Amino acid sequence: MKYIEQVFNYKYDFWRYIVGSFVLIIMSQLMQIPFALAIVFEGKTEVLASGDYTKIMGALEPNLNLFLLLLPFAVCLPILFFIVQKVHNQSLRSLTTGRRKVDWKRILFSFFLWGGFTILITLIDINFVSQEDYVFNFKPIPFLILFLIAVLMVPLQTSLEEYVFRGYLMQGFGALFLNKWAPLLLTSLIFGGLHLFNPEVSKLGYGIMVYYIGTGLFLGIITLMDDGMELSLGFHAANNLITALLVTANWTAFQTHSIYKDVSSPELGWDVFVPVLIIFPLLLLLFAKIYKWNNWKERLTGTIEKPTPVDKMEETISM
Repeated sequence: MKYIEQVFNYKYDFWRYIVGSFVLIIMSQLMQIPFALAIVFEGKTEVLASGDYTKIMGALEPNLNLFLLLLPFAVCLPILFFIVQKVHNQSLRSLTTGRRKVDWKRILFSFFLWGGFTILITLIDINFVSQEDYVFNFKPIPFLILFLIAVLMVPLQTSLEEYVFRGYLMQGFGALFLNKWAPLLLTSLIFGGLHLFNPEVSKLGYGIMVYYIGTGLFLGIITLMDDGMELSLGFHAANNLITALLVTANWTAFQTHSIYKDVSSPELGWDVFVPVLIIFPLLLLLFAKIYKWNNWKERLTGTIEKPTPVDKMEETISM
C-alpha cells in the first residue's frame, strides 16, 4: 500500500502540481485551435459562434472530427510525462503503480473484461431489446480509417485522463491532505465536473453527472485498492474505444463512422444508473476476489504517513 506514499521520494510540493496542472490546461486549450480552424476552413463559423457544443462536435467529417478532438490528448500526454520527470523528478513507473514494475497483465485483463462485457451488452440491446433504436451504419473505408484513428489515439486520450486524475492529482492531493479519502473524492468530482461540457449533459440533463462522477469514483477506488493504475487504464481504454467503434449518436461527444448508430431520442434512463449502482460494485467484488483485496477502510480512507528525514535516511542506508 504505497502507491500514494511513494510520492514522498520525489519533489511533492503542492505548488509543483499547480504549475503542472496549469501548463496542461493551457496546452490543451491551445491544441483545440486546429479544431476551430478546421471548422472555419469549412465555412461554418456560425457553428462556432452558436456555442452549441453538439453542433460543433458534428461540424466536421466524423473521422477528421475525431482526430482533431483527440489531438490535444495525444500532445498533452508526453507533456505530462515531461512535467513528472523534470518538475517532480519522479519516475513514470511510480506515477503508474506501487509495484516494482507496471503490471501489463492487469491492464490487458481489465481491458478485455470490460471491452467484452460492453460489446455483449450492447449487441443484446441492439438485437433483442431495443432494435428500433439502432441503424446499421457500417461503411468499410470510413470505418477502417476510424479504426486506425481510434486504436492509435483513444488509448492516448484515456491514458492522459487516468494519469492526470488517478495518478498525478491522486498523489498530489494525497501528499497535501495526508489521507486517502480526500484525493479519492476530489479527483472523482473534478473528473466528473469536466464532463459538464459534454453534449450528453445538454441532452440528458445533469442527472448524467451521476454516471460521470460515479465512474471517476469507481476508477479511483480500484486504483487505491489495487495500489496502482493498471486496472483503471485498461478499463477506461476499453470503454471509450468500444464506444467509438461500435455505437455512437448525433448528440454525443464521439460522433464517428461506428458500426451502429443510435437514432433514439436522448433521454435519461436506467442505462445511466445501472453501471454505477449495480455493475461497478459487482466489478469491485470480482477484482477483489481475483487480486485478494482486503483492509478496504484503510486503503480508501486511511491516513498517509509523511516520512521524517530520519526515516528517509534509514531507508537510504538499507538500500
